[in-house]
Amino acid sequence: MDFLRPTTWEEALAAKADQPEAVPIQGGTDVMVELNFDVRRPVALLDLNRVAELREWGMAGAYCRVGAAVPYAAVIEELAGPLPGLAQASRTVGSPQIRNRGSVGGNLGAASPAGDSHPPLLAAGAVVEVESRDRGVRMIPADEFYLGVKRSALEPDELIRAVHVPPATGAQYFSKVGTRNAMVIAVCSFALALHPGERRVGTGIGSAAPTPRRALEAEDLLARELDWAAPLDPALLSRFGELCARAAAPIDDVRGTAAYRVHAIGVMARRTLTWAWNDHLGKRAA
Repeated sequence: MDFLRPTTWEEALAAKADQPEAVPIQGGTDVMVELNFDVRRPVALLDLNRVAELREWGMAGAYCRVGAAVPYAAVIEELAGPLPGLAQASRTVGSPQIRNRGSVGGNLGAASPAGDSHPPLLAAGAVVEVESRDRGVRMIPADEFYLGVKRSALEPDELIRAVHVPPATGAQYFSKVGTRNAMVIAVCSFALALHPGERRVGTGIGSAAPTPRRALEAEDLLARELDWAAPLDPALLSRFGELCARAAAPIDDVRGTAAYRVHAIGVMARRTLTWAWNDHLGKRAA
């Protein structure tokens, strides 16, 4: 197995172009597990840990640009203000050691349906920045990035450079069902983001379909019927939960049954919308 260790982004792109089968590794929290259990044996590893720019974040126009190697710990400590949903999800990832190594970019690269960062990225309307040496930069909306179980829209010669996330303009919440709050793969998860200026609500479903996905019918329902100046209508809240549950397409596995996941998505949808709406009305009254 070759071990490639670029020190600049240009070197990384060149290495990936020359050896498209090379598997990128940053924190290694997913890749090393697969190697240890002999799930995969790539011909080459592309170590991106020495590419300093991937650990940077900052504002880029209307988005917060988060480098692919920014660890979850930094998201929690430095980005909880502009990106509260992503920060909440980051708190549920693994142990402190994993949160110091693992990154949102690595989560995107693995494209697991159970990845904790995916639902808040979908709910917020994030865009993934990818690049290849020969074809340049592509900007892929998060809801077009996931193609199947652990399959993404990345081309063989492309690397994830950053993710662009709109700073929150309203309340955001993330909810996860598991045997404990962290250090566990989600049985299922749900994220919600209020976008008051657009009078819409974003959603994200995790670990309850072949890919992370939005509950589009539920979003459309709220766009049509939600009164942004009034308390939540219990009937509308119930219907929202039903449509979110309908958007799921889970399987039975060792962590939970499909039926349980469908039920849990509906419950989490109602809870997160209630929490977010209470925050929204509280700010209006302040």
